[in-house]
Amino acid sequence: MSKHNHGCCKPHNSGIFGERTELIFAVLSGIFLLAGFILDTFSELPFIYIIIPYLISYGFGGYYTLKEAIEEISHGRFQIDFLMLVAAIGAALLDKWAEGALLLFLFSLGHALEHLAMDKATKSIESLTKLSPKIALRKVNGDYVEVKIEDLKIGDVIRIKPNSAVSADGILISGKTSVNQAPITGESIPVDKIPVEDSDKKYNSVADIPAKNRVYAGTINGDSSIEVKVIKESQDSTLNRLITMVQEAQEKKSPTQLLADKFEKYYVPAVLILIIILNFAFLVIDESWQDSFYRSMAALVAASPCALAISTPSAVLSGIARAAKGGVLIKGGKPLEDLGTLRALAFDKTGTLTEGKPELTDIVLLNGLSNDDFLRKVIALESSSNHPLAKAVVRDGKKRMKELNGIPEAMNSEAIQGKGIKGKVDGDLVRIGNLELYEESGGVPVEVQEKVKKLEREGKTVMLVRNNEEFSGILGLMDTPRKAAKSTLAKLKKIGIRKMIMLTGDNQEVADAVASEIGLTDAYGSLLPEEKVERIKQLEKEEHKIAMVGDGVNDAPAMANSTVGIAMGAAGSDVALETADIALMADKLEILPFAIALSRKAQQIVKQNLWISLGVVALLLPATIFGWANIGIAVVFHEGSTIVVVLNALRLLGFKDKYSSV
Repeated sequence: MSKHNHGCCKPHNSGIFGERTELIFAVLSGIFLLAGFILDTFSELPFIYIIIPYLISYGFGGYYTLKEAIEEISHGRFQIDFLMLVAAIGAALLDKWAEGALLLFLFSLGHALEHLAMDKATKSIESLTKLSPKIALRKVNGDYVEVKIEDLKIGDVIRIKPNSAVSADGILISGKTSVNQAPITGESIPVDKIPVEDSDKKYNSVADIPAKNRVYAGTINGDSSIEVKVIKESQDSTLNRLITMVQEAQEKKSPTQLLADKFEKYYVPAVLILIIILNFAFLVIDESWQDSFYRSMAALVAASPCALAISTPSAVLSGIARAAKGGVLIKGGKPLEDLGTLRALAFDKTGTLTEGKPELTDIVLLNGLSNDDFLRKVIALESSSNHPLAKAVVRDGKKRMKELNGIPEAMNSEAIQGKGIKGKVDGDLVRIGNLELYEESGGVPVEVQEKVKKLEREGKTVMLVRNNEEFSGILGLMDTPRKAAKSTLAKLKKIGIRKMIMLTGDNQEVADAVASEIGLTDAYGSLLPEEKVERIKQLEKEEHKIAMVGDGVNDAPAMANSTVGIAMGAAGSDVALETADIALMADKLEILPFAIALSRKAQQIVKQNLWISLGVVALLLPATIFGWANIGIAVVFHEGSTIVVVLNALRLLGFKDKYSSV
């Protein structure tokens, strides 16, 4: 994620007031500016007393600007920071203290607020590293010894305790479990894992290892203790690759920033050279040195890019403030500007387009059993399991029953890893699971198999229920789309988003089913984080700019490599929120059209402000050089253009989006 600024070098996270020192200095600059202006306008005090608050305002407003200017000059660079100081000093020499102090106040305030927003990006790596445990239990001569994960070698065997994070990428060699892979792959439902048949088998590549035997560092083990054989050292794990991807993406500078840096590099020294030359105009034309100095100061005021420097930050700050009021956190000017230029959006599925949790969507009765009688036995048996799917069946099954009384207790329940569960309910043997559960007991009739496969083609997780020797029903579960997803995508299409793509770790059938239901243009399933990144890069080549909307750690690299990364709020992980450029704070997808419309309006106002500020300089500079405009006119037009661009930017605070009620 590139850091966008208007001449700043880096955030200032230390000072007398801690991390907020820069902002507090800017506010104090404004307070003393106001005090000086009031004394100057409404009192009859001697000027020596009036100048004191202006000097203090200069000190607070120019402190960090001076530090940055000195640092830039020491590296042989000139930026707008330096010219702001020269302009402020020039204003003071011309006895225009209020104008100089206002310049430094607005410039320092813009720096401080943008730094506060952009500082959050630096926390992304810290959030990522918290996912992985620092200690692993390595098996040594039959015993388990605590070691640092950095000390693990390929081939080591480690133990993973129930409900704890997996320490390293590896293959399962002992124990059966369900693993929550959402932090890495984004899959909405925990994945069943079984041990590999031959733990000594050599694979040509990691990709050849069956998914059912492989685990990732940073994922969460289920209720069983397992043993894992390490296949990657700590620095090469999937989690560490995510960290590296985010770091690389954050270090890339945006084209906008590079263009601004290039402009400042040449504009500032050119203006300074011009001002110096004008001081010697008396050698060429018939006038005194004082007149030449006056001409050069007038030209300095005319050429000082105060309105130019404030035009973008004022619009950005107004846009950010309006967005926050509408429930959108925008981290700086670049994402605010870029969001409005987008014509393509990529979405993660789980927790972004969907609710992020499985729901019971289908109940198919097979043998004439009533709905309540069927669910009573199902709920009784599933209540004995801690599996997320079982909990969803119990939760939603109770809602579908007409009467909740009389749910029996299951006896001798037994989980069959990777297949389902069985147990006694009211003396009947009840089995609930996938088709594989029944392979050893006579199989499943063709007509029942067709009904199961039909639901699977719709992207659902299907469980078949057998009561004694008779199949009694089918359960279908799915991570259902958000209620607002379909209408939100329709609004996005109305405002000109022509391509809406889903990237997900779930299988292609699930991806296609969700895409068809809510109106996406394309869907790509079974993607690992690095594959999402490759897909984002490909889409960016095709569309030039693309946003990635996600909520999990697995989305972080794709979000960081997109033009704009957008994170869902409450359901989103810390790293996604920190890595993203924009966060939907209320976890409402329906706010997205408002954010895009606001961005487009902000971009329009930025362009207007740039034309105003550059236009005034283009007209005023020749006028002062040729003596057609004096300092008074230069100050009026210079400060007037600053006020105009700020007022124009403030219009964003009242922005209303016709496509939403935000």
